[in-house]
Amino acid sequence: MESSPDLDPNKDDLPLCANTNHMLVRHYVLDLAVYIQRKVIAGSIVLFLEPGLGSSKQCESGCASNTQDQSQVSTKHDINSPITPEHKRLIPPEEPPYLIGGMDVGSEDESEEFTLVLDCCDLVVSRVEELDVTTVLDLKKLDVNEQDVYAGLVQRLVSMPSSCWRTQHELYLQCSRSSNIVNTQPLQFHMDRWSLQIRKKGVRTPHDFPCAVRIWYETKPTGGSVRWTKDQDGRCCVYTMGSPINNRALFPCQEPPVAMSTWQACVRAPCDFTVLMSGENQAFPEPAETGFQQWDYYVTMPMPASTFTIAVGQWLEAEVKVTNYVDDKLSLPLDSGDEEYICSHMDYPCRFMVGPARVQTVIPHRVFAPSCHLQKAQDMVLPLLPLCLTAAHSVLGVHPFPRLDVLIVPSGFSSLGMASPHIVFLSQSVLTGERNLCGARLCHEIAHSWFGLAIGARDWTEEWISEGFATYLEDVFWSHVQKLGCREAEEQRQLKALLRWRRLSDELQNSEEELQVLRPNKENTGEVSESGASVVKHALNPEKPFMQVHYLKGYFLLKFLADQIGEEKFLQFFKVFVGKFHGQLILSQDFLQMLLDAFPAMSSQGIALETIFSDWLDTPEMPELNPEQLVLLLEFLLEECNLSASTLRLLQSTYNLQAQDAEVKHRWCELAVKHKHTAAYRDVELFLIHDQAMGVYLYGELMVQEDARQQALARRCLSIIKDDMDQSARTVVEEMIL
Repeated sequence: MESSPDLDPNKDDLPLCANTNHMLVRHYVLDLAVYIQRKVIAGSIVLFLEPGLGSSKQCESGCASNTQDQSQVSTKHDINSPITPEHKRLIPPEEPPYLIGGMDVGSEDESEEFTLVLDCCDLVVSRVEELDVTTVLDLKKLDVNEQDVYAGLVQRLVSMPSSCWRTQHELYLQCSRSSNIVNTQPLQFHMDRWSLQIRKKGVRTPHDFPCAVRIWYETKPTGGSVRWTKDQDGRCCVYTMGSPINNRALFPCQEPPVAMSTWQACVRAPCDFTVLMSGENQAFPEPAETGFQQWDYYVTMPMPASTFTIAVGQWLEAEVKVTNYVDDKLSLPLDSGDEEYICSHMDYPCRFMVGPARVQTVIPHRVFAPSCHLQKAQDMVLPLLPLCLTAAHSVLGVHPFPRLDVLIVPSGFSSLGMASPHIVFLSQSVLTGERNLCGARLCHEIAHSWFGLAIGARDWTEEWISEGFATYLEDVFWSHVQKLGCREAEEQRQLKALLRWRRLSDELQNSEEELQVLRPNKENTGEVSESGASVVKHALNPEKPFMQVHYLKGYFLLKFLADQIGEEKFLQFFKVFVGKFHGQLILSQDFLQMLLDAFPAMSSQGIALETIFSDWLDTPEMPELNPEQLVLLLEFLLEECNLSASTLRLLQSTYNLQAQDAEVKHRWCELAVKHKHTAAYRDVELFLIHDQAMGVYLYGELMVQEDARQQALARRCLSIIKDDMDQSARTVVEEMIL
């Protein structure tokens, strides 16, 4: 791994070790078994590798490139037909003892040999093999010369058009079952805290490195990427927890988001267990070895390895009382204009290009839960799902993924929800009370299908691109579900804005400033080392997973932008943005610059890319509120029954309320009177004396609480200014206080 001078893995920055500029994983084939008693997942993973753009200068003179013409996308494919490959379990020739540190074989030329670096943690790797893919009989389908079959295999597999994805996956599967190459030096490997490093003796460039590598390994019961626990029925289960280290303790992988790949997986689990995964197919179990069943999943959309999700437990499926909402419009053909629809991403079977998918308001969905929560899940979650899906489609259009599972996870799950492709984990906390919490959370997680998954951040530190957008869209979707009128929807959103402001304000006062910055790498965001390695700042800080700043500050930035151009136009822009950037990774400026270009009038209001960075993304705390926003905030606070003195002091110091305009000061004085905030009585007195045009009714509020000190203040102010008062105003005030 190429070390960074400011990297200290013992602190709170997470290393992304994989040398993605030198080599890219284009496809994973996992063959795993879940051992409940031992609390491990064991088996093999095959990596299909291709030299990266930064692998050598030879790329400039004609070596195979890993890029494709992104403007040419096939429109002929069937996204609904599953593949059901015949399974043949791979067993190593010998079962070697699992090695803690791997096998590190030194050589004189070791420093000059190419090293494949994978992100890895808390795994026990026993063997790394180079596969003999030349033994696969069906490789003739690729039309590769016999001399080139080994070197050009992955390049040819990756470049197959999306219409051939079934053949592509079948060939990947056949290759993954090949035997290891015999009569050669074994692949050398070494493990440190955060990486698995693999070499082949004598190989000095990525272009000469094996294109297919199989790693035999097993997880550890305490591995950071998986959580072994018991469900609410007391039965053992395991699920990926979306921890800061992503999936590197589940399988060796490339964690940088730019390493987008496809995968297919065969998972064997005991017969009474259900295996749910983030695959796009709806898998059904098949018999495996005695006492086990086999589940096969796959994806055809290249995505970061962090999006891979698995949950294995004795989950039960909630009963669907009606047909699973397959829209009659699915039979409609493409419009003439749709036939020319071109995506900007790499070639894969994209739903945005399929006419029926584009009008499918509700995708097939299922709900799973432990038996004790099954009825609640059926009564609460199942009826809400189609409503939330319909609302999301009405705002953003095509559902990027063809299906959705929702799982009620064990009680120890540390969030209300977590979204992955094709599956959402939901906390049991949303199952009680009214449907508002459950519905809003479903809307939030469904929004991630677009922002966070179909469109991802190119730098992990820009979490606001995912969480801020989902928080903003949560309100939009939920008001659609509730069928609220414009006024009701606006009132509800303003109330939520107030609640979020209070949470954010409290967090900003009680957290490190470094953790409040939405773009901690600032102008270096998205940059990596020569090899592709980098770090995720603050990812290992134990406070960070519990912070809401990326959700809330990101939400307020979007709300600020929407206020400038109007919500309806803002949401229309969202839909256009999704159409352009789905299937790709972005940085903040991709969204912001496109928005500024679409609405040039914003520049006349002083809103530019640089000001958004400086005011919102690159600094802690929040930008100053304008007077109208302050008035609205204070009016909402006036509806609160109790506000502590510390909260009022914080308001006064944060916004310098006594120096604001009369509208703001009026509300501030009302708050001081309502909550008997004696520290602000001088502000009230000055307001009554110097802002007589607005202070008449404040006298009544001072008198109504029958507080001796407040009443004395009112009488004193009247005595000071009564000779200068308008006669009508004086009459009204005297009636109040006498």
